[in-house]
Amino acid sequence: MHIPDGFVSIPVAGATGLASAAALFIAFGRSQEAFGSRRAPILGLTTAFIFAAQMINFPVAGGTSGHLLGGTLAAIVLGSPWAATLAMSTVFVIQAVLFADGGITALGANILNMGLVGIWVGWLLYQPLQRLLGGSRGRLPLAAGIAAAISVVAASIACAIELAISGTIPLNIGLPAMAGVHILIGIGEGLITGGVLSYLVKVRPDLLPGEQPQLQKWLVPVVSIFLIAGVLSLFASTWPDGLDSVAEKYRFKDKEAPVVEIPTPLADYKVKGLDGKISTSIAGLLGSGVCFAVAFGIANVVKPKNA
Repeated sequence: MHIPDGFVSIPVAGATGLASAAALFIAFGRSQEAFGSRRAPILGLTTAFIFAAQMINFPVAGGTSGHLLGGTLAAIVLGSPWAATLAMSTVFVIQAVLFADGGITALGANILNMGLVGIWVGWLLYQPLQRLLGGSRGRLPLAAGIAAAISVVAASIACAIELAISGTIPLNIGLPAMAGVHILIGIGEGLITGGVLSYLVKVRPDLLPGEQPQLQKWLVPVVSIFLIAGVLSLFASTWPDGLDSVAEKYRFKDKEAPVVEIPTPLADYKVKGLDGKISTSIAGLLGSGVCFAVAFGIANVVKPKNA
């Protein structure tokens, strides 16, 4: 659902950019309560995992694919939707700047849709669902999976509204098209979110809020992230994702054009000068490493002074 340059108008890009910047400013302040010296690395791991997981497009239907957004998952693991906003925004910035995935001018819209709307809808749905299901940690994956699925549809609706305001596609066409395909993608989101949380609940509960992380057990999550980015990414579906599929069907794909020309050394998740699968693997590993380092740095900036 990464909007490229050219799909949203300059006024929409500016308005969403200002809204996202304001939200990030608030997120820096609100995230302090989520971090101590031992929780800070969890932001790095979560951010790196989301980056790696977003490299893996899974087929849905009709030649269309989707990938994990991860907003609801990040909010639950980090215990804070504001911290999740920092993690997701870090991913989007790195994807746009280094990988040409999502437009520079559309960065505010992408953060708003996936890093705010998606996160908050998922978070606000997850809490009552968890209570409705009994509140036990064992029910957490089910509640989170349902909330995550719906959050994807909510983010797609926000995207459709922005495209309509920009004059890219009428709302009466774009809204059902975007929501329809993202209902299917949302099912995948829910299954992945529930699966990851099932693993954490049973095997690594220390990585969830309210527990003290066992940092000496980092090997498995770190290796898992690198396997996802460096190996599983090679098997990602090559079908266009939800937004690209809608753009091709309704013929506004030709609006995609870089408005801001910047060098992207890892464009299309390839290392310049290298060909084949090794190029994608190296790009994925580098991206995951950069995401971890940047997010870990952010966590140490926003953590309380007495932590």
